Amino acid sequence: MADNIPQSAIDAIAQHINQRTNKQYDIPIIGDKTNSETPQIFEIIPFDQIDQSDSKVYAIDGSYNSHSFYNGVSIGLYRAGYVCFSTGKQIRLNSLDDPVILGQSYTPQNLLITCEDHMLAIYDELLTLPPVKKFIVDFLKVKNFDDIFPYGKEVLCASMSKLLSFCQEILEWSLIYEVACRPEIKSGDFILKDGALRSLNIKQQHLLTLGEYIANEKLVLVGITKNSPIKLELSHTFKEIDNYLQDKLKPQYPFKENDPKRQKLCCWFEVPKSVLANAYGAGSSGMFARKSLTGGRGFGLFFAARLDYVEKLQNYDWVIADINIFDAIPNIRKENLQRNMARLQSIFYDLTRLTQEHYILGYPYPLVEAHNFITLQADFKEEIISRVKHSMYSTQYMDNIDIENMFLDIHSRF
Repeated sequence: MADNIPQSAIDAIAQHINQRTNKQYDIPIIGDKTNSETPQIFEIIPFDQIDQSDSKVYAIDGSYNSHSFYNGVSIGLYRAGYVCFSTGKQIRLNSLDDPVILGQSYTPQNLLITCEDHMLAIYDELLTLPPVKKFIVDFLKVKNFDDIFPYGKEVLCASMSKLLSFCQEILEWSLIYEVACRPEIKSGDFILKDGALRSLNIKQQHLLTLGEYIANEKLVLVGITKNSPIKLELSHTFKEIDNYLQDKLKPQYPFKENDPKRQKLCCWFEVPKSVLANAYGAGSSGMFARKSLTGGRGFGLFFAARLDYVEKLQNYDWVIADINIFDAIPNIRKENLQRNMARLQSIFYDLTRLTQEHYILGYPYPLVEAHNFITLQADFKEEIISRVKHSMYSTQYMDNIDIENMFLDIHSRF
């Protein structure tokens, strides 16, 4: 019961949040066009031009869920998939004859877990899935999986949630490569990933190979995060920029849009190292946020962005965008750290094509559709149980009462 939690613990949480959300950093309100760590403000793309783009947008997401019953039977499932939009309309990516399901997804066969061998089977099956095999074996040329995964098979299979999370993430990374190899994809197309372009489950050198390949193919890969410690750290800065945009700059900005209701200013800036250090701390968490090709966890560069400005927006506002570091710093291999400001401005400007949907302002709608397409909802347990029961009844090797008791959730009886 929540009433049993000491008030001192509650007060400590409130104090910590207050301290974090009131931090002030040396980020100016008025930006410098040559400095990516200062606000870069621009007018949103006109509403009637949103879909006037030759670029397609792919969005990738994954999900996992599990449930354990009192008799030692557990069901664990992960999956991942992607959708694609072209000129504002979703296009078919599969060969199904289904008018609703247009995206491409992958779901494993092994769902049952009653012992360690079953978890080992789930791990082994992951590595045989076509997208994973194509990414790890054919593209990365990995022969020994210990060379790519920082954790061994036994460690991952010691926990059902850890295993399912790992499988989901590896499948998502594999799908990025699959999308990049699709026959219809072309230069300038976008690939959006839910989350960051970083991983605790794949060693950085292999992710860099993927990131560099994507950049060389002239594809735009961006990771988008709604929930991030960076947002807590920059709360005060966001508020200052928001107030400046709405109260001072908007009244005098030379908008191209004549309709006042559609006059919106957007903003982006690179997250400084000082913010990243406080958001992620030291140790392995600090490695997650490094702006480097070595000693880190991926190939992204963190930016804070507001892609659809609405006064007193309630649902979504600022997001954290992880931009492919080979796009943001094209000569980083030569140790030239100059940012490609024109490239960054173009990426964020095009992202505003995806963020003006009324039900999800400020957040790319293709990722919303990918989430709805792939997420394992809470009722997945009931659906799977119902289908397993039906299969068992059809063979009738057990009595009806034994079949029902097999999937009894004893906690629901208390």
